[in-house]
Amino acid sequence: MSVDLTRRDLLLASAAATARGYAPTRLTVPIHRVMNARARCTPAQYRRFWGSIWPEAVRTFAGGGILLETTDETGDIKTTAADRPILVGVRGGVLNLVLTDHIPMKWDVGQGLAGVTTIYYGYHVSMIAIENAHGNQVPYLSVNTCVHEILHALLGDIFVTHPKWYDSADREFRTDAFATGLWLFHNGELTRRLAAEYLARLSTTPVE
Repeated sequence: MSVDLTRRDLLLASAAATARGYAPTRLTVPIHRVMNARARCTPAQYRRFWGSIWPEAVRTFAGGGILLETTDETGDIKTTAADRPILVGVRGGVLNLVLTDHIPMKWDVGQGLAGVTTIYYGYHVSMIAIENAHGNQVPYLSVNTCVHEILHALLGDIFVTHPKWYDSADREFRTDAFATGLWLFHNGELTRRLAAEYLARLSTTPVE
């Protein structure tokens, strides 16, 4: 499902929500955090992620009425001769947040990505490269990496395979617009509705 959201739309929706002064309906999203045991991150990178980036992501979603219910597991990322990543520790029926030092080459394609979100053999995965991840920086342009990638799942982008380049650019802007709405305006009404639709599909996705 594609939703066109301009900056004006987001600002108007935020102002309307503030004027109504309602308490948002809460939605809980199951997040299974999988830490790659082979990740080569520095102590400073771990401190930055766990002390700043992840707590900010939790607050950003909570401000829009979305609670992240987390479980944790130590996993692994192996590769085949064809560089295909093999993820150990992921689970079905949840959004797996795989934490590592860098995105595998098969998915990164030399771009130095901070994150990627995809369906891996039926498992829903948002992978975060801790060394490249960052917090909220510039509205609509550079938002919290964890928020951005989780939103790619919650907004349904995870179900889109092989998008055109212009579709990808549109979805990137849309995701950052939703993230900005959560971050600055605590506007999560539409996000919660789309996330509920995502969770319904997540619960029925078969794993291989």
